[in-house]
Amino acid sequence: MQPITCDACRQPALSHDVVNYGSMEGGYRQLCGRCFNEAAASRVGLQGFEHVVFEPVRMVDGRGAEHEFQFRTRLFGPGMAIDAFELRDGSQAGYEFQLIGEPDDAPLELLGKLIGKLRRALALTHLEDTDHGPQVNNRLILRGTVGSDPDEDHRVPMVVIDGREISWNELGRMVAAFEGWQFKLEFRDRSEEV
Repeated sequence: MQPITCDACRQPALSHDVVNYGSMEGGYRQLCGRCFNEAAASRVGLQGFEHVVFEPVRMVDGRGAEHEFQFRTRLFGPGMAIDAFELRDGSQAGYEFQLIGEPDDAPLELLGKLIGKLRRALALTHLEDTDHGPQVNNRLILRGTVGSDPDEDHRVPMVVIDGREISWNELGRMVAAFEGWQFKLEFRDRSEEV
């Protein structure tokens, strides 16, 4: 994956750390995370905001599989978000988590809370592998995130469950086993715990 040159500091940045910043009237610039946070802090008059870069963390899920999480910190109007995500072939894929705090919160405290959230989520499993592909396990609950399937020409949903990308067709096959059952489909912001 080719790095993108930040329009402010002229340093290379990976695509998952680049923000298109600006407006239709004034145009857009591609900024690295540090330059974006500096611009956002200046725009809202936040003095002394420090952009923090966290090292990746490896964690093991409920099946014993290892996951490496990258972190990204973004300042936005009323708060600061820390994202944790996996990379596959240089692009975001698999698990994604977020925690939102205040701009003046201690970044290490927020990171600690986010890592706690990751541990709790990774301890849960929702799928089991069978001869017929992945199936809902005996807990009868699915938790995950909604994305779009990059292999489809039009915007077809894809879900990520247990860090695995599940196509819309695969999800349909999994839930077909519950024909006649009731279900509750509830959507939550990525920063909330489910």
